[in-house]
Amino acid sequence: MKIVRVFSGDDGESHFEDVAPEEMARIAGRVGEGDIQLNERQSPSFSDYHTAPRRQYVLHLLGTGEYETADGSKCQLGPGDILVAEDLTGHGHIARGLGEGQRFILAIPLSEA
Repeated sequence: MKIVRVFSGDDGESHFEDVAPEEMARIAGRVGEGDIQLNERQSPSFSDYHTAPRRQYVLHLLGTGEYETADGSKCQLGPGDILVAEDLTGHGHIARGLGEGQRFILAIPLSEA
């Protein structure tokens, strides 16, 4: 299982960092206001640079997603992997659905740290 955080840096760009399972346990306890969303996406897909719509973590259930930041760093996440999306400002990140068929992701809102 991979756990990766995407966040806004002081340079206005999004960056990745790995998250330890112990830290994810603390993050998951910060459930915020808003709906928990089960999203279905078709692959292949492409979403150009955008910021996270809210502070949230995204559990990948089916299919493979790839995320990219402006420096060219990429991260692929599949079933059981988690993206902690906290790049609410700045340039944002690219999201791609890889392969063919459906992707399912569960998005859970987070409160402020």
